[in-house]
Amino acid sequence: MTVATYARVSTAEQNLDRQLQATHDYATETLDSDLNDVTTYRDKSTGTNTSRSGYRDLMDSVEAGDVQVVVVKSVSRIARSIRDLDRTAERVTEAGAELHIIDEGLVLKPDEDDPYQNALFRLLGVFAQLEAEIAQQRTKEGIAARQQSEDYHHGRPPLGFEKEDGRLIEAENYDQVCAVLEMVAKGELSKRKAANELDTSRTTIARATERRELYGQ
Repeated sequence: MTVATYARVSTAEQNLDRQLQATHDYATETLDSDLNDVTTYRDKSTGTNTSRSGYRDLMDSVEAGDVQVVVVKSVSRIARSIRDLDRTAERVTEAGAELHIIDEGLVLKPDEDDPYQNALFRLLGVFAQLEAEIAQQRTKEGIAARQQSEDYHHGRPPLGFEKEDGRLIEAENYDQVCAVLEMVAKGELSKRKAANELDTSRTTIARATERRELYGQ
């Protein structure tokens, strides 16, 4: 089985290691492929579409019939919108290859009518969830772009962020912060409990809820 993995980050400062580890583990453990036979494509880009060199090379190989399975860690790594995802999936499957998306548990195969997979891929509820993840990724890219200004060079970093060489970067608990703030926004968690969960003050939580664009909300 010829396997290709694809990994993408939005800025040169971000690291591909977690995506590479996850996709390589999937290829070797789930697909039983030899890592030496796995081709890895990667991009570090801030573009707003899929016109990226690594992505283009991957799709060229797929459409040339050189790849049987494409593996990515998550939808937001290979697509920037639901329309983009649908277009990519169609190109892969029409070329006779499979598309495996690890985090969302999607496996799309050519010429296979799997009602469960088709429903999972197309239901509006799934679309909404995937769009939210993509929107969060766009927010991160916007933060990266604003790092070039003086906006974050002074004062304490916002909740869930830290500074490195004068630049704002996501802290280790960024994903936890996003999840907690989302629960606060939905009324599922009080600001007091959110503060306890994140070991901070209610004032900090309140300030963070007013800057929802930082957390993909």
